[in-house]
Amino acid sequence: MDNKIIDVAKRAGVSAATVSRVLNDSSLVTEKTKQKVLKVIEEMDYHPNAAAKHLRSQKTETLGIIVPDINNSYFAEIIKGVENTAYGHKYKVIICDSDNRPEKELEYIGLVPNRTVDAMILVAPFMSDEMIDDFASKGHLIGLVGRSVDNEKVPYCTTDNVNFSSQVVQHLIKQGHRQIAFIGGYADSAENYERMEGYMKALRDSKIPFQPGLIENGDFEEKRGYDAFIRLLDKNLPFTAVYTANDEIALGVYRACRERQIRIPEDMAVVGVDNNRISGYLLPPLSTVEQPKYAMGARIAEKLIGILSNNAEEARETVIESTLLIRGSSDYNKSN
Repeated sequence: MDNKIIDVAKRAGVSAATVSRVLNDSSLVTEKTKQKVLKVIEEMDYHPNAAAKHLRSQKTETLGIIVPDINNSYFAEIIKGVENTAYGHKYKVIICDSDNRPEKELEYIGLVPNRTVDAMILVAPFMSDEMIDDFASKGHLIGLVGRSVDNEKVPYCTTDNVNFSSQVVQHLIKQGHRQIAFIGGYADSAENYERMEGYMKALRDSKIPFQPGLIENGDFEEKRGYDAFIRLLDKNLPFTAVYTANDEIALGVYRACRERQIRIPEDMAVVGVDNNRISGYLLPPLSTVEQPKYAMGARIAEKLIGILSNNAEEARETVIESTLLIRGSSDYNKSN
């Protein structure tokens, strides 16, 4: 037993077990005794050995979070929500950047079974549903952001990608556009698939024919978005609007439009997703979907800490509403 605890116990006139109960905020200690022990702890400037405490409890009081690209402001806001929430519960956070590499993501998730972290948060993960199910079936705690799986052991927090994507395309249709392109993210991303599904749904609802040639992938990156938009232009297929799967891709579209002397929104309407920090400062300001990034991070952290504290909520899933922000890049009626 830690001699320092014994020293505190002697000065306070209580047992070492009582000191331990006070440190763990046990209800078995009277308020009077608790205050006496806390006063001695303060006088002696005593700090419990965290490593020893974690060894006894089998908990590290640490969460991990894996993001595909830490440079992307979308992921930075989610991390902020996780970190602030964890800090409020006296948990620490280890941040892992997979750099869009599936093998690196798999390496980082190993921090759970080796007990470096108590739980891992995966943001837009590359792992398949089967791999996630297998990991959870072994008793390892993980939570998802921007992705859902049909497994009651895996909590998740996401937005309705299909619904808000349909709203984006409906907005463009109301502005008089009929040839609308879509530049997606990673081809195998669940978010990308759902946003494309919403795009196609809006076209179907308005009885506008789907044109496969107006689809490209931009890998959620500015440079890839630029390349994807140039490929669309070089196909010589007519289109007057483009919906991009995130704002980073839209930045690439803006650059390509400048180079090709295409006016936004008069010649080309552009709508993105995420409402990143720069979107409102572009000329014209970018129409985009406000994603509740911070809230998603905070919510999944709350869920995991609740499970770790045996105080879990009944609902394992959370779907948070997104908002379409109409700005100058699409606020122009093509019919006029």
